[in-house]
Amino acid sequence: MKKWLLAVVTAVVLAACGDTDTAEQSSKTTEQIIEEGTIGFEVLGDSIEEATNVPEAEKAAVIAAFNEYIDAFNSGDAERYGKTTAVNAVGFDYEQDVAAYKEYFEQYDYIIKTAEDVTITKYSEDEVQLYANVTTKLLEAGSDEELSDHGRQVTVFVKEDGAWKVTSIHYIGNMN
Repeated sequence: MKKWLLAVVTAVVLAACGDTDTAEQSSKTTEQIIEEGTIGFEVLGDSIEEATNVPEAEKAAVIAAFNEYIDAFNSGDAERYGKTTAVNAVGFDYEQDVAAYKEYFEQYDYIIKTAEDVTITKYSEDEVQLYANVTTKLLEAGSDEELSDHGRQVTVFVKEDGAWKVTSIHYIGNMN
């Protein structure tokens, strides 16, 4: 997840400079994710299909877990944030992720994520993939200039100790 924040900041800076290589790299990354099958749908285009096999109670639990993940991230509370992520995560090392989270909030006055179009796109009893359009705003400590990035995110959840926890995140920033 540390790489994600660096990618957000890099994408914002390079987008402002009109770096076409970054757009090409983003496209290659999208193709790689699709080819490897790590997410259950393409994140290109405007149509996102909701999974139809999600029991209502599980849907509510996953969306609540996602909302807590976003709220915990925004809070600056590393302990709270750590409770939203899987200890045995696939996409990151838990200890490194929590340590990186603490560093972020030392370097930035704030980092705020907001999510729209939250949709469960793939469901099984063991794993859920949740799509959202995510906007991240951050203000570097000692600066008065807010940076912002908007992209498409698939947050993958697994059940750990009976609760849905974030195990990996796939993010593609919009280059506009």
